Amino acid sequence: MVHPQDIIIKPIITEKSTAMGEDSRYVFKVKNDANKVEIAKAVEALFKVTVVSVNTITVPGKLKRQGRSQGMTPQWKKAIVTLKDGDRIPLFEGA
Repeated sequence: MVHPQDIIIKPIITEKSTAMGEDSRYVFKVKNDANKVEIAKAVEALFKVTVVSVNTITVPGKLKRQGRSQGMTPQWKKAIVTLKDGDRIPLFEGA
């Protein structure tokens, strides 16, 4: 069994994601192999809210160079979670 803390890695708090919070939409960094159903269940279990929909984006890694050597940063997955009207996650409210 996978714990919700293993699926949701951290919240993404940026200017754009904070503005989305007014529409009951929140952004999280999640495990690369997590699907939408697992993400929805994890958010509901962690924050005691009702999830309406989940949109996921796989953010590709970027090319980084240092002198002559180069490498890639790892790719990661971002989830935009829409909650039922009236539900809030207090973690984002103080941002």
